[in-house]
Amino acid sequence: MIDIAAYGVMFASAFLAATVFPAQSELVLIGFLTAGEHSVAGMLLVASIGNVLGSVVNYYLGVGLQSFRSRRWFPASEAQLARARTFYHRWGRWSLLLAWTPVIGDPLTVIAGVMREPLWSFLVLVTLSKVSRYLALAAITLQVV
Repeated sequence: MIDIAAYGVMFASAFLAATVFPAQSELVLIGFLTAGEHSVAGMLLVASIGNVLGSVVNYYLGVGLQSFRSRRWFPASEAQLARARTFYHRWGRWSLLLAWTPVIGDPLTVIAGVMREPLWSFLVLVTLSKVSRYLALAAITLQVV
């Protein structure tokens, strides 16, 4: 596979894995790393960028959900949202360090958008989370190979 295609597959896999679509970028990364045909740093960079950008999509989905808060079916009142926002900004933002985890990571990034987490702190915490996960996965994979 030519490099551009390999990096494109890695990016798409990482991007989709970070959104609400079910995908596994870890398996794709492990496959490319064990094949040894592509730059480890390049694959890590592309995977990290794709995964963080996918989380940004989730964040903006959460921001968009706010426009429905006046709807009857919206699950929280204005008072409940205000209390949740206060709690989240005090304690919950650190939960974004778990954005890398399967099952709970993607919803956390949506909730951050709903709670209007400042984008700069969202990006810092999510990037730290996602990059750390890929670095650990690469370290383990390359030791085994």
